[in-house]
Amino acid sequence: MENKQQHFIGGQWLQAGTHQFNSTSPVSGELLWQGLAAGANEVSQAVAAARETFDSWSLLSYEERQAHVKRFVEVIESRRDELAEIIHEETGKPLWESKTEIGTMIAKAAVSEKAYAERTGHRDSEANGVQLALTHCPIGVFVVLGPYNFPGHLPNGHIIPALLAGNTIVFKPSELTALFGERMVACWEEAGLPAGVVNLVQGEAETGQLLAAADDIDGLLFTGSSKTGHAIHKAFGGHPEKMLALEMGGNNPLIVDAVADVPAAVYTIIQSAFISAGQRCTCARRLILLKSAENEELLSTLVAATEKIKVGFDDNCFMGPVVSNMAANNVMAFADGLKQAGAKTLKPVERPYGDQAIVLPGIIDVTDISERNDEECFGPLLQVEWVDSLQEGIKAANNSRYGLSAGLLSDRDASWQEFIRLIRAGIVNLNRPLTGASGAAPFGGVGASGNYRPGAYYAADYCAYPMASMHSDTVALPATLALGIEL
Repeated sequence: MENKQQHFIGGQWLQAGTHQFNSTSPVSGELLWQGLAAGANEVSQAVAAARETFDSWSLLSYEERQAHVKRFVEVIESRRDELAEIIHEETGKPLWESKTEIGTMIAKAAVSEKAYAERTGHRDSEANGVQLALTHCPIGVFVVLGPYNFPGHLPNGHIIPALLAGNTIVFKPSELTALFGERMVACWEEAGLPAGVVNLVQGEAETGQLLAAADDIDGLLFTGSSKTGHAIHKAFGGHPEKMLALEMGGNNPLIVDAVADVPAAVYTIIQSAFISAGQRCTCARRLILLKSAENEELLSTLVAATEKIKVGFDDNCFMGPVVSNMAANNVMAFADGLKQAGAKTLKPVERPYGDQAIVLPGIIDVTDISERNDEECFGPLLQVEWVDSLQEGIKAANNSRYGLSAGLLSDRDASWQEFIRLIRAGIVNLNRPLTGASGAAPFGGVGASGNYRPGAYYAADYCAYPMASMHSDTVALPATLALGIEL
């Protein structure tokens, strides 16, 4: 597939914009993509193209729109290895993890079709001789802003449900994964999607701001940082007519109560904290341990196992680099701030190669810090806190403005029953990693983690609105006219 390094607007690849930007490998620094950032003109053209196509696309039958989605899935399947390699090169993810993401993209179509039928389908009924109908209508033109950590899976999780519902799209991928965003849209083109249904504009933060401010959009679907999400929410103030779905990060807690199988618990913690180099919004950021000799042993085992995690760019590694040198610097600065505040380093977070974005996972004890920074460190750094009881642990877990994911490791059912009643999060697991949420369930959080518009299976809810109607075969007078009316 040709590397176009352009925008895709109204079915045409266009080279235009304000200034040049690049996407590079986080390991080698190799230039992977170079193009122009979309400015006001390109954003306006893309929104206009999506608007112009909306009526014809929404008037297609659901089965016709579904057929286009199925052809897209076929193209993705045929280019599975090529697309996985791009994710690998552009994000630094191990190839095995990149292949898993492509598989998740493929599976998304069937999940979205089922969700559409279940949550936004057609219903007919009758009451007192009147026919009642419930249908669902597309919202209009959606802007989709994609993240870098899952450049295919997460925007795809917005785009497919939106298209099935009859909406049209303007998509801006992360500037750090511009190449994959381009290739994904090229797959829609190859699948024969009508011109203007999915449009691509490349760019950085300024382009995203222009899209959010565009007058003729009907909604914006965002996955990314809490800081950016809050800025978008503020920009949408006073616009109740626009749909806004925000999936943001989390300062996610994982509590260890009492477990007999220490190796299993350690493995679960590693999977929760360090998969994808800690660059999943559901990753455990805080490990809350109930004080016991058993949990002291568990922590020692965890530190030793973390020392042995294979980190690199080879496919036999568990972790790859973080997405950029800037991201690596941010992780190091976050750890330094904790140490300066009085935290105790158990396993240092390190950058062994100064010119690469490889960060070795770290563990730091923050128990003695009285005033902690309630921020998400988007990288492989796990903060440990000791508590005296489960009640204290739940209180510590909820002591955050975020509320995306939370978990408990415990062999005691009573502990789980207390935890599930009191914890405040959208994704809550028992004896399972915090990461790897099911697409067949809603995905989203509360507080600073979202705006009560969960995605995944519930994405159907924000892609269509309900229309209720009553109808009769003919206009007929009632047996008795209303008081005060004479005919």
